[in-house]
Amino acid sequence: MEYRMKIAGLERTLPLCPLNDKLYIAGFVMFGDIELTEACARELIKRAPEHDVMITAESKGIPLVCAMARQMGVNRYVLARKSPKLYMQNVVKFDVKSITTAGIQSLYLDGKDVEYLKGKRVLIVDDVISTGASLHALEQLVETAGGKIVGKLTVLAEGEAADRDDIVYLEKLPLFDEQGNAL
Repeated sequence: MEYRMKIAGLERTLPLCPLNDKLYIAGFVMFGDIELTEACARELIKRAPEHDVMITAESKGIPLVCAMARQMGVNRYVLARKSPKLYMQNVVKFDVKSITTAGIQSLYLDGKDVEYLKGKRVLIVDDVISTGASLHALEQLVETAGGKIVGKLTVLAEGEAADRDDIVYLEKLPLFDEQGNAL
């Protein structure tokens, strides 16, 4: 089963993936699709409030925030990692339960990034916001670091996320039943 949609002016077909026996989500992956990544970055930049730095979570938001930074002529963004790396010091951690990852997932910020975020206007960028769990973890990391969140941008708002008034998105993405019908 598939779902065809237009995103940033481009047609794409997304595979439907089961969450359980009755609920499916459309799999949206920008990895490898440079045309789509660049187009989404361009459209999100148009909607972005003034900010000092962008942050995203590893890993699907990386090509998007990188394209946005490049198009804006910015040389830095912050990445929340899924695991601490040897080079990271004074790590800040926040746990999250995402619908696309089994079990509890943790996000980590290097202490240098924590210092960098302090007092900055921070724009959170992601590819898809669904339950908002990953977004909440990013919010907590930014607030812990002393940054001020000025916006939350995403390519797709899935399910009830499209009803939120605190995020800006390019397109709504429905949830699907076991026959592939949009809910």
